Amino acid sequence: MQRRPRNPGFGRDTAAAATKTADVSDALLRQARKSGQLNLSNRGLTELPDKIWRVNVDVPPEARNVSLDCTEDDKWWEQVDLTKLILASNKLTEISSEIVQLPALVVLDIHDNGLTSLPDELGQLVNLKRLNLSHNKLSSLPVSLGCLVSLSSLKLDHNSLTSLGTELGKMKQLEEMDLSHNSLSDLSPSVGNCQSLRHLDLSQNALERLPPEIGRLHALRDLNLSNNKFCELPNDLGRLNNLERLDCRHNQLTGVPILTSCQSLKELYLGNNKISSLNGESFSYIRSLSIFDFRDNRINSIPDEITVLTKLERLDLANNDISGLPYKMGAMEHLKSLVLDGNPLRSLRRDVVMRGTQAIMKHLRSRIPEEEKQEDTTDAHVTSLPVSSAVPTASSGLDTHTISSTKTINYSNKKAASIPDDVWEAAMSADVTNVNLSKNTLSEVPARLLSLGKSLTDLNMSLNKISTLPSEFGCLLKLSSLDLSINQLSDLPASFSSLTSLREINISNNRFTNLPSVLYSFKTLEIILASGNQIQLIEVDSLLAMTSLSTLDLQNNNISQVPPQLGNVTQLRSLQLGGNPFRNPRAAVLSKGTQALLDYLRDRIPT
Repeated sequence: MQRRPRNPGFGRDTAAAATKTADVSDALLRQARKSGQLNLSNRGLTELPDKIWRVNVDVPPEARNVSLDCTEDDKWWEQVDLTKLILASNKLTEISSEIVQLPALVVLDIHDNGLTSLPDELGQLVNLKRLNLSHNKLSSLPVSLGCLVSLSSLKLDHNSLTSLGTELGKMKQLEEMDLSHNSLSDLSPSVGNCQSLRHLDLSQNALERLPPEIGRLHALRDLNLSNNKFCELPNDLGRLNNLERLDCRHNQLTGVPILTSCQSLKELYLGNNKISSLNGESFSYIRSLSIFDFRDNRINSIPDEITVLTKLERLDLANNDISGLPYKMGAMEHLKSLVLDGNPLRSLRRDVVMRGTQAIMKHLRSRIPEEEKQEDTTDAHVTSLPVSSAVPTASSGLDTHTISSTKTINYSNKKAASIPDDVWEAAMSADVTNVNLSKNTLSEVPARLLSLGKSLTDLNMSLNKISTLPSEFGCLLKLSSLDLSINQLSDLPASFSSLTSLREINISNNRFTNLPSVLYSFKTLEIILASGNQIQLIEVDSLLAMTSLSTLDLQNNNISQVPPQLGNVTQLRSLQLGGNPFRNPRAAVLSKGTQALLDYLRDRIPT
């Protein structure tokens, strides 16, 4: 029912009316009649004046000034129906039934208010296509909502809904529905009728089961079931043949759903559940997978069948009970990120794991022909590349054909004080990307190495006698991985700052008394291994600026104090501080892992 105008003779009522309508000027409504759009968001409104609902019904004030000389802009009678109304971020607690006076509405946005109910008349807005009611206080929905048969997007997230009726099943055109952050304990089977649905978000509810009818949503691309109470999922999920993303994190699942027809699935998130084993056969159904999240479960082994996931790019297995990986995983050429933190790995050396995905994959790949042989007994400090099995043909003992095909030079363990010229000639002609000169007696960086600046990405010069690096070292512009461990270095040249592609560096077991200052200039550096030096201080401010740093190993140095502010370096996934003379944090804290250590330090920051 239309409200009567307030009597201007009453001062208090006049003030209240001004508060509600001051921001809804006639000029704003006049513009709305021309454009068909009205934006009243973020105006602190607690109630809407009736003229909003009657914007296309009542004769506007400008009609009183009719003139034969009016311009095109003044022709009020040529108004258009309001199709878009935005009332977001106000203080509204109810919507008037007069909303029925806006039958042409296509978009209605009332998110971020205090609505506790909706008028039944809302269901008469049959042209509505997008309805946003998120971030309100709704505990139920009117049955009439099912009459919005043209609706394509419905957002009801962050409300207080406990159940849904069958009315949603009438929305045959619905493509996007967000019901996250409510208190839903079940889902009506009628949801299976929404067969145009492409995106469905049910996260952050109290759901324990899904109706089998969920399998009828053949258009579904994205399904979010995270943060619920699912112990199992229906096999009907496997019928979603167009599903590309499935998020089941933070539930109580004990097994992996069998996704028999989900050939389009690209992202599968099963982290933070109670899954103890993987069924290798299930991988054959999801061969298009590129992201697989299995962190924080109870997995103790990875089946060989995981290698059928030939398109896999990211695999997160952190915080499980995995002791080893199938060597064949080394042949998964698209795998760029493999996360193994928090596992009791025994078949992978710690230094290999700490160097990141590239090193792990190289290690696994090098072991593929030796699966039945004894465990490699190579010195744990050395990170070596696979040795070519081809017959040597050059005077240096290297096979030039293998160098050309693998773009790798392996001249390690020769006890050489210099590198033969034919090695460099072969390297330059093949544009090698990988050079291993470890376990020799080099006292300086070979000058001809610097001629590989246009191609070299991976350099290993560990276990030599190098005490300084030339300033020209900065010309290796494509260098991504550098191993200088077990040498006699005490500093790095300033030209190091030119190595903008560097992702990981190993300077363990040298003579550094501080982390080289030039390293702090790298914004893309991910891994620093600096154990076994004489480092005394941790430069927290400098580390905070290294936003990509994920691994920092400062074990067995001379650090006497760990600043609590180190806990703010939250980008770290692996922080190793054991074997230093500091008294706090104690060994018991260090043994709990990186996250616990960072939390411990952060709790001790003075306030």
